[in-house]
Amino acid sequence: MAEMKRVAWMTAACVSSAFLLTRVPGIDAAREVWLGMAGPLVMAGAGWIVAERAHRRPERMIRAQLWLFGGKMAFVAAYLAGMLLAGALRPAPFVASFTGYFLSLHAAEAYGLQRLLRQRIGGAD
Repeated sequence: MAEMKRVAWMTAACVSSAFLLTRVPGIDAAREVWLGMAGPLVMAGAGWIVAERAHRRPERMIRAQLWLFGGKMAFVAAYLAGMLLAGALRPAPFVASFTGYFLSLHAAEAYGLQRLLRQRIGGAD
């Protein structure tokens, strides 16, 4: 259940920021912002859950991270193709939203993974 705490924080931060972004005057891209946030959030949440579970058995961590990387690559390709080829979204705001959330959530995931591994080897937090 500990892995869900970080996922809950990531979700709260993403939903809050997407809500605020869609309320900025002059930005008429609510659908693009929300859908640009959803894909990276699903990837980061799944990634964190896998990392937390694999961390319990360190010999599985590298294999789990490699499988996760491949899954994320396939997901990104399918998600972007599906969203952009459907034609219901304007590409520029969607890609901007996707990129911003993708990078931010990967940074959060990397920081969490660093802390997790540092705890494992007994280093300072």
